[in-house]
Order: sequence, then C-alpha cells, then structure tokens
Amino acid sequence: MTTEDVSIRLAGVVRESIVDGPGIRFVVFCQGCPHRCPGCHNQPTHDFSGGYDCSVERILAAIDENPLLSGVTFSGGEPICQTDGFLTLARGIKERNLHIILYSGYTFEELTEKARADEKLAELLRLVDVLIDGRYEEEHRDLTLLFRGSTNQRALDLQASIREKKPVIAWE
Repeated sequence: MTTEDVSIRLAGVVRESIVDGPGIRFVVFCQGCPHRCPGCHNQPTHDFSGGYDCSVERILAAIDENPLLSGVTFSGGEPICQTDGFLTLARGIKERNLHIILYSGYTFEELTEKARADEKLAELLRLVDVLIDGRYEEEHRDLTLLFRGSTNQRALDLQASIREKKPVIAWE
C-alpha cells in the first residue's frame, strides 16, 4: 500500500502552529473522538461522520512545502481511532527526520495495554517522540500549562516511557 492509497479522516490542518508543541509545527486534526470530553476546545472534531478524507500522500506533500517545520503534531479528535492512517503518516514524517507529538485522550497506560493486542498501534507509538496523554478535564483546566489544557494531562517522552515501562515526563 502506498501513501496515496491510505487516507485519514480530517477535521483540518494548520500548516504553521506554535501552540501545539515546540517550534513551528504542522498540525493534523483528525475527525472523530469517542471521549467527547466536556469543555473540549475541539468539539467539532467529535463526530466520526464529519470532516473529509485526505490521502497521506497529500498531507506529506503539504509538510514538504515548509522547510522551517520542527515537527508534526497529531491531534483531534482521537488519532488512535485511525491507526492505519497515522502509522503511514508517521513513517513518512520520520523519513523526513521530523519530530512527532501525539495528543490522545487515552493515557500512556491505556495505550500500552491496547498496543499489546495491536501491532500497528505498537509501531505507531514507537515512532512518536512526545505523547500528550489523558482526557481533557474541565475541572482541572489550567491555561498556564505548556501545550496542555488540564493538569491531569501529561507530556511524556514516549520512547523513554516505552523503554522504562513507566511514564517519563518530557516537560512540565
């Protein structure tokens, strides 16, 4: 299967962002989220039937247009609901030597458990540099947090976390 054959259901993209991770980032907002967190700032991404399909090849071509990018951020919606597309995209991003951040409503512990039965998810997680994990909790909202919305969410060095089999904080 080629990158042209694989698509992701998108809510949209932001070609240059400085609020979704360090540096200048290309952000892929996928469509569809099972968590539906109250107060989520991305509620239009919750409906799985919304958005539009876009080939991974087209997303990679858009990423290639900007040589100033520090990395790519996967956000949503819930990217884990589209493992095939995001795995194919992550492979292409790593071929370009770019950094990957994954936002997920699932915790590191939940993702680790899911990955035991899903090799594609396990491979995707091995390609991600930083995981921002956990559902948004409106009662724990904190606007001073770096790249997170609520205090229960963690920014994890995912590769160190996988190696050590426990969460390793990337930044506070």
